[in-house]
Amino acid sequence: MGLKIYRCKNCGRYTLEGTCPACGSIAVDPSPAKFSPKDPYGKYRRLARKDEICRR
Repeated sequence: MGLKIYRCKNCGRYTLEGTCPACGSIAVDPSPAKFSPKDPYGKYRRLARKDEICRR
C-alpha cells in the first residue's frame, strides 16, 4: 500500500503527514475528486461555485 501525499492549506508545502510539519496547519489531498457521471451532488456543487463567482 502506497503513501498518500498531502498539501498544506496554509503554506502550500507537501508532506506525508496529516498536519504540516512547518506551520502545524491541516494538510489536505491535493488531487481533485474523481469524476462520475452519476454524481448526486454535482448540481449543488456547480450552483455553489456559480454563486461564489458571482459574489466576487
